[in-house]
Amino acid sequence: MKKVLTLLLMLGLSFAAFAQMVDPVKFSSKLEMLKDGEAQIVFTGKIDDGWHVYSTNLGNDGPISATFNAVKMDGAEPVGKLTPKGHEISQFDNMFGMKLRFFEKSVTFVQKIKFTKPEYSINCYLEYGACNDETCMPPTEVPFTGKGKSPAVAASAEKPKVADAAAPATEEKAEEVVEETTADTVAVAAIENDSVAAVASSDSDLYRPVINELKAYEDNPVDSSLFYIFLAGFAGGFLALLTPCVWPIIPMTVSFFLKRNKERSKAIREAVTYGISIVVIYVVLGLVVTLLFGASALNALSTNAIFNIFFCLLLVVFAASFFGAFEITLPSSWSNKIDEKSENTSGLLSIFLMAFTLTLVSFSCTGPIIGFLLVAVSTQGSILSPTIGMLGFAIALAIPFTLFAMFPSLLKSAPKSGGWMNVVKVVLGFIELAFALKFLSVADLAYGWHILDREVFLCLWIVIFGLLGIYLFGWLKFPHDDPDHRTNVPQFFIGMISLAFAIYMIPGLWGAPLKAISAFAPPMNTQDFNLHKSAVEPKSHDYEEGMAMAKAKGLPVMIDFTGFGCVNCRKMEAAVWTDPQVASVLNEKYVLISLYVDDKTPLAEPVVVNENGQQRTLRTVGDKWSYLQRVKFGANTQPFYVLIDNDGNPLNGSRSYDEDIQKYLDFLQKGLDNYKK
Repeated sequence: MKKVLTLLLMLGLSFAAFAQMVDPVKFSSKLEMLKDGEAQIVFTGKIDDGWHVYSTNLGNDGPISATFNAVKMDGAEPVGKLTPKGHEISQFDNMFGMKLRFFEKSVTFVQKIKFTKPEYSINCYLEYGACNDETCMPPTEVPFTGKGKSPAVAASAEKPKVADAAAPATEEKAEEVVEETTADTVAVAAIENDSVAAVASSDSDLYRPVINELKAYEDNPVDSSLFYIFLAGFAGGFLALLTPCVWPIIPMTVSFFLKRNKERSKAIREAVTYGISIVVIYVVLGLVVTLLFGASALNALSTNAIFNIFFCLLLVVFAASFFGAFEITLPSSWSNKIDEKSENTSGLLSIFLMAFTLTLVSFSCTGPIIGFLLVAVSTQGSILSPTIGMLGFAIALAIPFTLFAMFPSLLKSAPKSGGWMNVVKVVLGFIELAFALKFLSVADLAYGWHILDREVFLCLWIVIFGLLGIYLFGWLKFPHDDPDHRTNVPQFFIGMISLAFAIYMIPGLWGAPLKAISAFAPPMNTQDFNLHKSAVEPKSHDYEEGMAMAKAKGLPVMIDFTGFGCVNCRKMEAAVWTDPQVASVLNEKYVLISLYVDDKTPLAEPVVVNENGQQRTLRTVGDKWSYLQRVKFGANTQPFYVLIDNDGNPLNGSRSYDEDIQKYLDFLQKGLDNYKK
């Protein structure tokens, strides 16, 4: 069993690698010959799960549309517009206030051309934008370069047979994708990877890559986040122990091991095996769910409107059950058959079946906790997070059962189930009701219903936690409660905390930030009445200009790599930058430089760079900032926030899409502390 557990952990760790540079869309391009002297350039893309590529003609106020761009077309000319093909999804986006069209899984863009000379030379590219639920790619180019003899043009009519004979060879050559940049295409500046620095002043080191320095800051937060995920799972496991589905299994466990043998060493060995079996079952469950759906699919589910509505309703049903409206139990025949099998089987198999019985019998209470845990940690984007979470959950659940199996006499000192158990059920019911609103809020934001804006959400949470405090004080009764039950000391303190929490949330109805629940409540921009309005304005939209300004003022810099068409960038600005504390820090203690990677303003002169062995042409201001982000910071998605000193060195790790306001404040404060050092 230990070897199996080790193998599972190694499997999880093998998926843990994470890089800032992503390549979610793979495009290929080719030229297909048609009749009557025409052809079409076909760009075919394969899109990773969770990502989407935007369609054509979305307008200037929307995300990055797919466009066809001709650098040089000698002997050919475009016919019509770029045409998208595939399953196009149309969906209204509340952030942009418009209907967006995009593709998932795969997409094809076709541009028809017409030959005008016997020979052609084409240098063009497709530009597209891609996003997922957290980040966006900068405008990305797919080049096509080809030249050869063209069929069926008037100039070659006098030698039709030669032209016909040459046509197949021409097509074969045309379909080869040749990446090249000729001297007459653009004015070339021969530079290397870090050579955009030529644009900056000669005495500046602002463009020097700092990828390794940035990673050094970011190594610890990753480990820390996994540690917190483990602790969250561990807490969930102990919470599950207090549920009425799990507690009654303890006597059954003791009875099972008492009947097996009297030898102390063997009893301890089998008890440890039992505990390891519980851990393996739950970890495998987490792995199976994650592998079945995929880490990215779980992440997509966590923001999917339909899934969130379903999970909201599921938690409401479980809450009603805990309140005493009805009982939710799995078919008794399932657990009875496995229990009977474990009684009639000897050796390790019987112990494993006993652990499986525990899993089945307790699932009606542990199911909501497990489901919430898996969905919550799936936003980490790797298989390791759900595995670590389930490991913590399983260890917490297995420890007491292992101890009771080792030392049956401990059962005498364990509290008997009774009225306190029903109080735990009702408290869990209130908590599940509160979390159900969080899931409904995600769906409300996705569809733009505005039925659960921030003040409505807070009103409901105030009522829920107020009623929880009233219940714990004994002023509210449910069907299964003992009429003569009195409030004990633990209930009194928990009730007092619940009522204090309800009072704490009341100022939020007028726009108070409420840092303690910022990760749960809807964003501030959904609130109709807000007395705490704050605005954040970047000091510059130019890197060199902003760095010079920061040096003159003696302030650190926050670079905001963003885009006009970046949906997630707007969400961060609306949900995080509107917070008064965040706004105050950004406006007063930093020089904020916002660099738009999709800025179409042409550079004074296009620049050709050699990046990773391939030539790229920087034609626009956005191209320049995108290149800066890739080469200096090793990232290519937006939003991307990085704190640097006046020499361009990082002061902290980077941040991307995360609406947790407190973590954003901690990120900014750590940068300030390191700048002072």
